Amino acid sequence: MKLVSYLSNGHDQLAFLVDGLLFDCDAMHPELPNSMNMFLHYWDDMFPIAQQTEAAIKSGRLSKDRGLPIEEAMLLAPVPFPTSCRDGYAFRQHVAAARRNRKVDMIPEFDQYPIFYFTNHHSIQGPGDIVCMPDHFEKLDFELEAAIVICRNGRNIRAEHADQYIGGLMIMNDMSARRLQMEEMLLNLGPAKGKDFSTVIGPCLVTLDELEQFEIPAKEGHVGKSWNLSMKCWVNGVQVSEGNVGDMDWTFAEIIERCSYGVNIQAGDVIGSGTVGTGCFLELNGTRKLSDPNYVEQWLQPGDKVEMEIAGLGRLSNTIVQEEDAFSILAKKKI
Repeated sequence: MKLVSYLSNGHDQLAFLVDGLLFDCDAMHPELPNSMNMFLHYWDDMFPIAQQTEAAIKSGRLSKDRGLPIEEAMLLAPVPFPTSCRDGYAFRQHVAAARRNRKVDMIPEFDQYPIFYFTNHHSIQGPGDIVCMPDHFEKLDFELEAAIVICRNGRNIRAEHADQYIGGLMIMNDMSARRLQMEEMLLNLGPAKGKDFSTVIGPCLVTLDELEQFEIPAKEGHVGKSWNLSMKCWVNGVQVSEGNVGDMDWTFAEIIERCSYGVNIQAGDVIGSGTVGTGCFLELNGTRKLSDPNYVEQWLQPGDKVEMEIAGLGRLSNTIVQEEDAFSILAKKKI
């Protein structure tokens, strides 16, 4: 099923997405919650009821007259208030290209274990405006990714059992301010200010039962579900990226195993895949400059429209907006 959160009477409202219409979960069945957070925290009880309710909507047993056209709703992130947000590093193609462009060898540790970093879960947002400060426009970048949300609490989860902790998949745009990121990572910390201003997920959460037809084997030597889902990104209507969720070398199951080692993971935790190959300007600019040293780098500018699409997961659209405040932390550097 497809689940959406939208703004209704000043709060987040959980709804089914069926044929372009939104059906409030709690209005369609009295036992269903009105928020994604509650749904995730009571997943084992709520999911079967939700499946039956969605089937009743699709069959016409529940009237479609109660649906709100999705274009009339102010969509939020499907998981508006995640308990945490981690981002992985699962696509070897992206890592290898980025390192080649910097003229350094591929790092062998990539093939030994999956890694991730924490980002600001309070800066999660859905479709709409991405508001940026002046310093963010110093090499502002998108990153085309997929993401999951955890639907059951767990600890020390083995990869062989980790898929049952995945509530569903979403599109993720891990926004990046590259100058801030690169400068602070010279000190071996970060990415911090290069990432913490916005991470976009949406437009809906698609549960794994809806994606069964797209399942493919994980890559050799890896464990967990994988999906043949094409990934694309456009900037101002021009396609700039293309890849596939099935290109992930490390599976979400393997990333969950590492995330949960010695740590409790919570229902509502969001975990990104990391950037697909060709999935950001940092990689694309570097690749093009290898063949043309005079190539003019492209970065996101105010007014740019970024659209991402993953087969089966929908289309996520955002517009880059410049904040009125002219304050710069880069201008405060001591040297």
